[in-house]
Amino acid sequence: MKLLICLLLYLCNNFIKVEVMKTIIYFKRCIILAIILLVNITAVLAQPKSKTRLQKRENYEFTFDLPRYVEQLKTELTYPLAWRNSDIKDFVEWKSVAKAKVLECMMTPPLKSNDYDMQVIAEEKRDGYTARKILFNVNAYSRISAYMLIPDGKGPFPAVNMLHDHGGHLYIGKEKMVRPFDVDTAVVNDADNWVKKLYDGQYTGDYFARNGYVVFSADAPMWGERGREEGVDRSKYDIICGNMMMLGRDLSAFMTYDDITGTEFLASLPEVDKSRIGCMGCSMGAYRAWMLAALSDKIAVAASICWMTTTDVQMSVKDKKREYGGFANCIPALRQWLDYPHIASIACPKPMLFVNGTRDHLFPVDGSQSAFATMRDVWRSQSGDSALETELWDVPHSCGKALQLRALEFFDKNLKNK
Repeated sequence: MKLLICLLLYLCNNFIKVEVMKTIIYFKRCIILAIILLVNITAVLAQPKSKTRLQKRENYEFTFDLPRYVEQLKTELTYPLAWRNSDIKDFVEWKSVAKAKVLECMMTPPLKSNDYDMQVIAEEKRDGYTARKILFNVNAYSRISAYMLIPDGKGPFPAVNMLHDHGGHLYIGKEKMVRPFDVDTAVVNDADNWVKKLYDGQYTGDYFARNGYVVFSADAPMWGERGREEGVDRSKYDIICGNMMMLGRDLSAFMTYDDITGTEFLASLPEVDKSRIGCMGCSMGAYRAWMLAALSDKIAVAASICWMTTTDVQMSVKDKKREYGGFANCIPALRQWLDYPHIASIACPKPMLFVNGTRDHLFPVDGSQSAFATMRDVWRSQSGDSALETELWDVPHSCGKALQLRALEFFDKNLKNK
């Protein structure tokens, strides 16, 4: 009996050992297979995503987002209304006619609101100034938010309309120029990251407010709190612009009209010296700045950082250059009359600062130099050589702290200390 019991115990013990070993081997195999599967998945994910194969025909008429005959079209742009090209020899008359043509090409403007009806919805004390978030009627259709920064002390103060950039980044607008508050954390984080990338980590609006300027900044249509209900989608911008044109309106022109109204609103505030208002921006903000300076009598001084060129240089298949902003700075038919520097020259003889970067991938140096030469000729013709300052810096497409300091010194000289 004892022998039988021992035999049974021996068999049970070996059976358990065998089953345990089988289980261990099974789990080892599972782990090895899992590791192999994980390595393969990681390798697949690490591979660049293949682009959707586009349908292509053997014959085509457009390449690099331009017509193949772009060079021929450029030869047909003679800019008959530019200063020196026009038959008008009186400069004041020329400015009036050229300005009227720009406004005509901007199509029907938005209806004006009966009043601004400003409302302060949030306020925050900062180092040397107070930040306010406001609502006001920018036109008869839109009541929008904006930021205002008011320096400590007794006003009225000089003021700057801070015009935000494009960057293909529409989630934020005014928050690119003024450190945001009364918003979601996601907006603050996004703004901080954007300012670190393009503005050397320094909010331009806050920098100017600390140095004694009232600062105003609002979203352009399609940016920030004026975007799409469905969410941000850069590709929809051009579709919406096309739909606006079907309604007889131009979205880029609406942006400029709103900049004009924002400046008029700024001039109406008791904290602001309406005779000392300037505007400033980088990239699309720079485009907005010289457009605003050309079309608004309220603007006394302007600084444009990294947006000035000529159409001839900007649109070229050979040099692989084209306009990247799309409809954001497209005014229908205007190029038949005036090029970019001709429009900016309507601002003459106002003090103007233009800076472009030699490492700017969007604006070739020869285009900037050509545009600068055209504008210098206009200011020189009106004995205003010293009022126009054009510079090339060894910088990429950006507006870092050094450029912000340069702009501040320019505004101090031509606006604050006047």
